[in-house]
Amino acid sequence: MKCPDSIRALDRDDPLAHTIDQFELPAQTQYLDGNSLGPLPRASRQRLAEVTEQQWGQDLITSWNKHDWINLPRKVGDRIAKLIGAAPGQVVCCDSTSVNLFKVLSTALQVQAPHGRHRIISQQDNFPTDLYMVEGLNSLLGNNRCELVSVHADQLISSLDDSVAVLMLTQVNFRTGHCHDIRTLTEAAHQAGALVIWDLAHSAGAMPLSLDEWQVDFAVGCGYKYLNGGPGAPAFVYAATRHHGVSSQPLTGWMGHAKPFEFSPSYTAAPSIDQYLCGTPSVLAMSALDAALDVFDGVSLDVLRAKSLALSDLFINTLRAADCWQEFTLLTPMEHTRRGSQVALAHPQGYAITQALIADQCVIDFRAPDVIRFGFTPLYLRYEDVWLAAQKLIRIVDTQTYLQPEYSRAKAGPVT
Repeated sequence: MKCPDSIRALDRDDPLAHTIDQFELPAQTQYLDGNSLGPLPRASRQRLAEVTEQQWGQDLITSWNKHDWINLPRKVGDRIAKLIGAAPGQVVCCDSTSVNLFKVLSTALQVQAPHGRHRIISQQDNFPTDLYMVEGLNSLLGNNRCELVSVHADQLISSLDDSVAVLMLTQVNFRTGHCHDIRTLTEAAHQAGALVIWDLAHSAGAMPLSLDEWQVDFAVGCGYKYLNGGPGAPAFVYAATRHHGVSSQPLTGWMGHAKPFEFSPSYTAAPSIDQYLCGTPSVLAMSALDAALDVFDGVSLDVLRAKSLALSDLFINTLRAADCWQEFTLLTPMEHTRRGSQVALAHPQGYAITQALIADQCVIDFRAPDVIRFGFTPLYLRYEDVWLAAQKLIRIVDTQTYLQPEYSRAKAGPVT
């Protein structure tokens, strides 16, 4: 397929063209799954070699001080803070998104308990693990102290009353790519006396955020999607300074202690963001994430967001001009303010189409029951990649290639 000159011109004029070569990607492959797992940054490969061969291999335990391993959670946290609009000292990198969500949910419920508030409002189609974590807290605390209320997106604000302790939402819906207005929903929650927790898994590193300006209370997010930290990379937790030391989170591991190396037999929480640490950090994983963040140095998030929207516009408009467009249902909003950095299409044969695209070296993913997801990550995607992905999808649907039996066999893992 010959790419039109107009598409190649967009790549020649791309202000983010210099970041593309900072990633390792297989040749002749369109990778539109960075919203699930970012690719390997070259800097991370180099850093891991350095950490394993010199720091761990030669300097051994002295590296905790010599190479500042001990401060990696704060160092990486402050780098992520720049990407989410937070001042230093409010973000720490540690654990998983789910574990960090448990911590901030527990903190928020403790803060709200004296006010008789115990309900957690969330969206019915929120990412399941977020809802599961509330269910787990409910099993520990009971309905009188923790009750999950899941409502439709249109009912979020109207559901806020004086029993609500927390509004817990994911900014960008993992299935549809719909993007919430953080400022508006946070203000509504605060006016009702509720605290807010935002899951930024599908937005950190993909769009500008201003958590401090928007007066967000808590946020969590992962390091392996748009931050490109590697499979299972450490997550992050944001807690506004005003909440530090007000209430402690229950996973009181030694790294969250005010003086961890005094080895006191009793726990005293650190008065800073460090109170959200728990156990010893994974130095290899955190070093890989730290290096991955280098690619954001000097990158304007406004420019990154503009390219993300331009890529997804190109994809949607190319498909809309094709005869097969009528077979799909576009789940992602066309309005830029309501769209994340992905496009979701529903199709009765969504799974088989996904597998056929992957076999044709266009890597995307599928979410039950019928959603095909395309992620648009501006740091390494070319406009030509997006045009080629659209052409492959059109051809597969037009020729009904997806009806071949091998594309309907279920596979294990997130790509299915």
